[in-house]
Amino acid sequence: MHTDNPEFNRLLSHHRQGVETVIGHLCHWFDIERVSSRDLWHLTSRLARKILAHTVMIWLNHQQGRPWLQFSSIITQ
Repeated sequence: MHTDNPEFNRLLSHHRQGVETVIGHLCHWFDIERVSSRDLWHLTSRLARKILAHTVMIWLNHQQGRPWLQFSSIITQ
């Protein structure tokens, strides 16, 4: 998508970078690429737990005054 509005492009790029960072965290820290399950119920519950764990990590960083998406500081403590 190409738009001549530089402010819109900057905003879109900023949000896209955040989404890609979260997807990268889910792949790296939570191994979301390999969720093996036998039925849809277990698949959705495992995915929900991983997304909830990611949200809790963001909340912990926010509570401690750290950058929200920097998980290595929590894990190495």
